[in-house]
Amino acid sequence: MTTSHANPQENGSLVHWLLKQGLEGAEQQEILEGYCVRLVEAGVPLVRFHAAQSAFHPTYGGTGYSWYRDQDSEHENYEHRDVPQEQWLASPLYELLRTGSSELREKLVDQNESSRFPLLNELREKGATDYVAMAVVLEKLTPGAPIDPENVPEGVLLSWTTDHTGGFEDSHLSFIRSGLPYLGLALKSAANRKMAQDLLRVYLGRDAGHRVLSGEIRRGSLQKIDAVIWNFDLQDFTSLSERIPGPEIIAMLNDYLAVAVDVVESCGGNILKFMGDGLMAMFDVGEIEEDVQAALQAVTILQRRMAEKSAERETAGLPAANYTLALHAGEILYGNIGAESRLDFTVIGPAVNQTARIAGMHRALDQRILISDDVARAAGSGGQDLVSLGRYMLRGVPEPKELFTLYSPSG
Repeated sequence: MTTSHANPQENGSLVHWLLKQGLEGAEQQEILEGYCVRLVEAGVPLVRFHAAQSAFHPTYGGTGYSWYRDQDSEHENYEHRDVPQEQWLASPLYELLRTGSSELREKLVDQNESSRFPLLNELREKGATDYVAMAVVLEKLTPGAPIDPENVPEGVLLSWTTDHTGGFEDSHLSFIRSGLPYLGLALKSAANRKMAQDLLRVYLGRDAGHRVLSGEIRRGSLQKIDAVIWNFDLQDFTSLSERIPGPEIIAMLNDYLAVAVDVVESCGGNILKFMGDGLMAMFDVGEIEEDVQAALQAVTILQRRMAEKSAERETAGLPAANYTLALHAGEILYGNIGAESRLDFTVIGPAVNQTARIAGMHRALDQRILISDDVARAAGSGGQDLVSLGRYMLRGVPEPKELFTLYSPSG
């Protein structure tokens, strides 16, 4: 490549742009993509850039982003692991943490011996001439305290690679270093927003989490909606928990709840809450007829998926369980309920109570799936597989309710 010098006048422009991204709440990928483009425009001969940022998420502990000059960028999540991967242990970023250094540089030209880092040998074979890695810690640490690479603080590890003749020049590295604190602030802003979105979605559900993050946080702020309520429970869970060791019963519960959650969300429903060995879900996808169709489709899929999960567990020699499901449709109040210091985003109303009463009829009617007449009416011609079980008086309900189950040729 020809001689390339970073333009120091571009530094102020980059800093201003990074601060703007942080203030506006830009997402991580948007920030890093724009950052790389601006480095190149400023004269930094970048061929590859990588950022690994810590994350606060139930299934993964970090995110990775890689930018390349001549190909599409890549994004990945790093799952939580009890044992670190060999690839990570042999990486220059791990070495950066292990030694507690803020910077690691290795020139890849005029070097006869192979690098101790496999990644750098791969980059050199592709024409890279220089590699620089830096760490930015995004929380306050005790001065002089070492960083445990197996339990890293909040932060981001970054690396820059060039194929410029002779490697990075001093002006290139000076430009990168001067913008680093501002890049860190923008990434911290993006990470905090993403963390709030992820945790609210995981703990409150997709719809409720979105509503809370959008500002629906006042106690007593409720919305009337027509929806289908789904009450799912594992059958005879209490007796199972008395016979099966604790870790095994938790693993079984997680297995079956994961199936139910996936089915509900794939059909457009929202999980409202977990209740011991079961869950309550809501289908509010449009008009009540659309809600019913989505809920009934979910029932059909659930039957197949639960049977597959039980067969899978039995084949593996693990305990299996059955389930019960109650469906009812009606008007509910959806929103914030509780005290000023502790709120719950949930549903209340007669329809919710009646769903619970219907769920109490499973044993008496010897049916795992019970569906109210309100759901059957809204299903119309789409409810041809619904079979009436008769009319019953439910506790606390003034009028008799006709209950249905779903006919399945397999029983």
